[in-house]
Amino acid sequence: MPLVKVRNLRIETVPRDKNTPITVLVDDVSFDLKKGRVLGLIGESGAGKSTIGLSVLAYARNGCAITGGEIFVNGCDLMKASDADIRELRGTHVAYVAQSAAAGFNPAHRLNKQIIEATVRHGTHNHHDALKYAQELFAQLGLPDPANFGSRFPHQVSGGQLQRAMTAMALCSKPELIVFDEPTTALDVTTQIDVLAAIKRAIHFADTTALYITHDLAVVAQIADEIMVLRHGKMVEYGSTEQILHQPRAKYTNQLVSVRKIQSDEKVATDNAVLEMCNVDAAYGGGIKVLLNVSMSVCAGQTLAVVGESGSGKSTAARVMTGLLPPLSGEVLFNKEPLQPTTEQRSREQLRDVQMISQMPDVALNPRQRIGNIIGRPLTFYFGMKRSERRQRVIELLKAVELDESYLQRLPGQLSGGEKQRVCIARALAAKPQVIICDEVTSALDPLVADDILKLLLKLQRETNVAYIFITHDIATVRAIADNIVVMYQGKVIEIGSKTEVFSPPHHDYTHLLLSSVPEMKLGWMEEVIEQRRMHSADN
Repeated sequence: MPLVKVRNLRIETVPRDKNTPITVLVDDVSFDLKKGRVLGLIGESGAGKSTIGLSVLAYARNGCAITGGEIFVNGCDLMKASDADIRELRGTHVAYVAQSAAAGFNPAHRLNKQIIEATVRHGTHNHHDALKYAQELFAQLGLPDPANFGSRFPHQVSGGQLQRAMTAMALCSKPELIVFDEPTTALDVTTQIDVLAAIKRAIHFADTTALYITHDLAVVAQIADEIMVLRHGKMVEYGSTEQILHQPRAKYTNQLVSVRKIQSDEKVATDNAVLEMCNVDAAYGGGIKVLLNVSMSVCAGQTLAVVGESGSGKSTAARVMTGLLPPLSGEVLFNKEPLQPTTEQRSREQLRDVQMISQMPDVALNPRQRIGNIIGRPLTFYFGMKRSERRQRVIELLKAVELDESYLQRLPGQLSGGEKQRVCIARALAAKPQVIICDEVTSALDPLVADDILKLLLKLQRETNVAYIFITHDIATVRAIADNIVVMYQGKVIEIGSKTEVFSPPHHDYTHLLLSSVPEMKLGWMEEVIEQRRMHSADN
């Protein structure tokens, strides 16, 4: 008998009143999950992945309800279970690992207290045994100094370590089932592979079963036995990992497997740099330097990719370029002329020439302003356009990013993630800049949507000759869009050159680590990479 049995699952929104339509979030989904197996749920945002994952905890988000079907976990009928049964289920038989570990821990308490809380409260372990088991899990998860790691506060560990600590918290009560909800999506590729390998080890160590939710097929291929592909709340395809990777039957699955295989043509470098950073040092609040003697440049019509892990200084470099952070030393040049260090000191024309698109369109767009006003504001600010002229130009910009006139009156909340990012691009283009700084603009998007955004950016570059500075830790994005590459590590530029030069060996050790950490849609890829690193370390 399967540990998890789901039949004809249906989950809908709960209408606020009789005039509010009902939206079906999950429609007629069925699957079995045997003990000790890992099922990957994959699909774009809104596909129903997290909604299905939460349903096996007998939980639906606010405004949603499980309205049909059957859910059995270890023989317990969750649709008929009492509140007391469900409380007993959560944290002991079924556990959950969220995407954001930082939001999952209380900053005021040490890690140990939070990690063992559920198992002690439910009586699975006493305090002493729970701490001992937590330390065993820390060791399995590759955390430093397992005997003392839990005495730290959440802010005293890295993001990757905190994500592994959250996995230890879920495993501590020895649940039969764990739901992993995008646990590595927010991590750098170099950290992601370590966390993914640690999760896989811990699953085998604890002999548990797992649902692994992600939008990255290459990631789930390293950990799942079976994969279910979802779209618009429906099951598109369901099969073994090997079958999904090598013999996908559905058109949508084929698209996921083949995404981003096309690379852009690399343009010949010129000496006409439109924006340059020259020997820049920078720090926040006058403290420790975050940038150390950083220099880079980009030419009109070309794309410079700035790559590196979190904390390498990529986004800080962007803040210096845009005048949001004045450098301690060095300067920024625009068309060979020095730019003032702060936005307040720069002229309106200088502000117009360098625009920025942020990583999170949800934060970058005012939820109370309609799309027409959002895109139209730069037209009024920089060019003084009046209503009719401005409206016509906004429509032209919407068409440029492949949206139509109907979006003028919509609010950001009525748009998908990809549509919101297109609006951010249109707003940046409205200023007619010579340089656009793109800070992780596709990292929060699903692979197919991200691919569409990259193709759109390349199309707009051909039409407008705009220069892009593309800040990212995603090597697949770099391959798709870059002409030249800067690799940053611990605030320094460690490698710089054309895409061909940087991607051709010999590499700096960190560049090699970065390139080797990009997940491939291949069974056993993770184990191969980890073994290669072990052998490399032994040789050195």
